[in-house]
Amino acid sequence: MFNSTHKADLFRGPDEADISSRLNWLRAGVLGANDGIVSIAALLVGVAAATTDANVIFTAAMAGIAAGALSMGVGEFVSVSSQRDAEDSQLARERIWQKARPAWELEQLVRLNMETGMSEATARNAATEQHDHDPLTIHAKMHLGIDPDELTNPLAAGIASLIAFTIGGIPPLLTILLLPDHLRIPLTFAAVLVALAGTGYTSARVGYAPITRAVLRNMAGGMTALVITYGIGLLVGMAVA
Repeated sequence: MFNSTHKADLFRGPDEADISSRLNWLRAGVLGANDGIVSIAALLVGVAAATTDANVIFTAAMAGIAAGALSMGVGEFVSVSSQRDAEDSQLARERIWQKARPAWELEQLVRLNMETGMSEATARNAATEQHDHDPLTIHAKMHLGIDPDELTNPLAAGIASLIAFTIGGIPPLLTILLLPDHLRIPLTFAAVLVALAGTGYTSARVGYAPITRAVLRNMAGGMTALVITYGIGLLVGMAVA
């Protein structure tokens, strides 16, 4: 015999249940990788446009990756912590309300069910059964838009963002440092385009969004940042020279 959880999982795709529980850190990871690719590549093409000194470029890359990864990790942790605090606070209030005014909460759930298209009689029967089963969870989902079983995880999001930014910064770093001077800039642009296409594809698959649109948007945004930064590097390099 299946319990209620197993029965519910029968109506979810094999990837849907898995993705829903990991979406928090997957989102942070994809954004972190994308930011690492664009930020470090933009930084390095700007520096490479002004100088060919490998030591200067390497120092800029290491400083950029360290600062960017830490900033992304801490920023994501703080942001998601604020979201988690708000969710915990709303759930705490909901627990108090369930004990202090159960009849009022039941009527609220009846109205919420009716907003989904149920008749009042059906909505009341459903609300009664829902309350008897798990009043906190059903109110959290329908009234607050929170699933108590899938709350955001600040630490996972922060670590995923930090690691992903670092990984994202590696391809432009390698192309800048390992290639001859005359190939550095064009092949860095090419490597970044491929990497951005990859993160755009991944983000679309994670969110079940149109893939082509996400990939093109990602590539266009990243290339715009690179071109602008490269132009600034050229201008600064000529001014200094």
